[in-house]
Amino acid sequence: MKAQSKFYMDCHLAGRKYHDADLVWDRLRIGMPLRLEREADNRYDPEAVQVIFNNDGEDFLLGYIPRGDNRSLAPFFDMGHDNLFECRINRINPEAHPEEQVQLTVRIRKKEETDAEIEKANNRSTQINRRK
Repeated sequence: MKAQSKFYMDCHLAGRKYHDADLVWDRLRIGMPLRLEREADNRYDPEAVQVIFNNDGEDFLLGYIPRGDNRSLAPFFDMGHDNLFECRINRINPEAHPEEQVQLTVRIRKKEETDAEIEKANNRSTQINRRK
């Protein structure tokens, strides 16, 4: 059986206490998928990559991939590879320092998986354009 994704990196969730994590803390679980999204206009970090939790259609900014760790991710997003990575929670420790309470694993998705997601997005865009 071929792997659906390949390990890329582990890191903690940076800036957790400054964003929406407390609003959804009781809903966060190990293994839960999170979305990574580039924030190129971030005034504090030009290579910022947001970590977003979607709960019933509502997005919550949990924090960021830490500065330094994001250097290897940002160029892929800048080149349009928005669906290349998957991110999941691999550890939650409420007793730790806020910057170390949530540990993330980032994996590279298999090409067929990213192609299928791109196709779905293209189909949604086409349907929206037809309605206009």
